[in-house]
Amino acid sequence: MKTTTAKKPEQRQWYVVDASDQILGRLAVKIANVLRGRHKPCYTPNVDCGDNVIVVNAEKVRVTGNKENKKEYMFYTGYVGGEKYVKLSEFRARKPQYIIEAAVKGMLPKNKLAEAMFKKLHVYAGPEHPHAAQNPQPFKF
Repeated sequence: MKTTTAKKPEQRQWYVVDASDQILGRLAVKIANVLRGRHKPCYTPNVDCGDNVIVVNAEKVRVTGNKENKKEYMFYTGYVGGEKYVKLSEFRARKPQYIIEAAVKGMLPKNKLAEAMFKKLHVYAGPEHPHAAQNPQPFKF
């Protein structure tokens, strides 16, 4: 009996996900699984066989508890005293797509494939996206 390995897919699917009234962490897990290809029967951990995901209405994503005011994202410039903390509520006002991008990026593996997987994620704050030519299908969770 021989072991078969998955090959890189020739054609990737495009899926669109509406983030309105979805809980952030649960949505990020599902998106990360699609980016990795875990929804396919040919899934192999060392091959990037995932699909492209378009997330719309990122500004309407929900967080549970008091995370809206307590959750902070940390940035560091590399200099002494260069730490900066930004609350989730400030990001929702300024750049709402970063909230979903950061959550999904944290759920991808920490290896060389993660960058290729993350490039297949397209997040938009509003309901419109410029990927109509790819004919994205709504993903059923």
